[in-house]
Amino acid sequence: MRVMSTYSVRPGCIKEAAARFLAGEGAPVEGVTLVGRWHKTDGSGGFVLYESDSPEALFNGAMKWADVLEIHSNVVVDDNAAGAAMAKYYGK
Repeated sequence: MRVMSTYSVRPGCIKEAAARFLAGEGAPVEGVTLVGRWHKTDGSGGFVLYESDSPEALFNGAMKWADVLEIHSNVVVDDNAAGAAMAKYYGK
């Protein structure tokens, strides 16, 4: 499944978050594949798209950063899946 995580840097934590990222700690944990990561141009956060079938692995990855980032994650679907569901319930 695909999971989108948005993150915001906690107040006072930008130096620590940047140091970890530059040290390579932004790599996903075992059981999680990084599809892509995008950063806000103001440096305050961004979002990440992962693929994983393991909620436990996703939780472990979030815990690595919980002290410096506020993270919110949701399972997401692509346009084809969303369109099919919309057509079933609201379309013709």
